[in-house]
Amino acid sequence: MPVQLHYEKSRLTAYLSGEIDHHSAAGLRGEIDQALARLRPPILALDFGEVTFMDSSAVGLVMGRYKLLTAFGGGMEVVNLSPVAYRMMQLSGLQSLAKLRPKDEAKEKERAHA
Repeated sequence: MPVQLHYEKSRLTAYLSGEIDHHSAAGLRGEIDQALARLRPPILALDFGEVTFMDSSAVGLVMGRYKLLTAFGGGMEVVNLSPVAYRMMQLSGLQSLAKLRPKDEAKEKERAHA
């Protein structure tokens, strides 16, 4: 499954995995949008920690969810971005819509050596 949804303490986290391209983005949008409509969370966090590839469809995924969230006053975070994904989101101007957070490289190195 390319997305796992977890709702806790007024925060919906969508754990994304695998590849995000034109074809996979449609399924991700559907699952996330259903949860947003049902839960209306104050915060949506899109966790890119397990994403192995993404194209501009990932930017569109973020922008579309932002539009839904603002309709009911919610906010967004995009977290665990690889350096390349973080840069892509910055170049797209998404830092004005959502909090962007790169992966914590120290924690990644720690896990690799464990």
